[in-house]
Amino acid sequence: MSIDTTDLEILKLLQNDASLTNKEISNRLHKSVAAIHERIRRLYEQGYIKKTVALLNRKKINCNLIAYIHVLLNDHAAGTLSAFEEEVVKFPEVMECYQMTGTFDFLLRVAIADMDAYQDFYRKKMAALPNITTVQSFFVMSETKSDTAYPL
Repeated sequence: MSIDTTDLEILKLLQNDASLTNKEISNRLHKSVAAIHERIRRLYEQGYIKKTVALLNRKKINCNLIAYIHVLLNDHAAGTLSAFEEEVVKFPEVMECYQMTGTFDFLLRVAIADMDAYQDFYRKKMAALPNITTVQSFFVMSETKSDTAYPL
């Protein structure tokens, strides 16, 4: 199913502030509340909107250190790749996991309290996973832009 410009405007508004009510959206787009409600319901049903979340201030909840981790596996069989994915997504510190092209097989974004927490995560969780050849970590020094909204 395709979406129209009104749907795109709804998606833009919700990406920037998911707490907007149907009434607030309807006022901004000059549509009825019922029409907005129906469109949002349809956007969920069609999978344009996966879920609604609250974005937290990571420093307020003691996730002061962000690490990007490249992982190279020693075996590229489908079962090995799937097994790695199944295990790594269980770690609450792992915020994102992507299978990549290029030199490394996976890229992880990990949020932890500090370097001690990272060392604990690395030794007790990452190092315990089978078939890992190389783990290369990069630590965020400063955050210039962090956006969750896709350009529409």
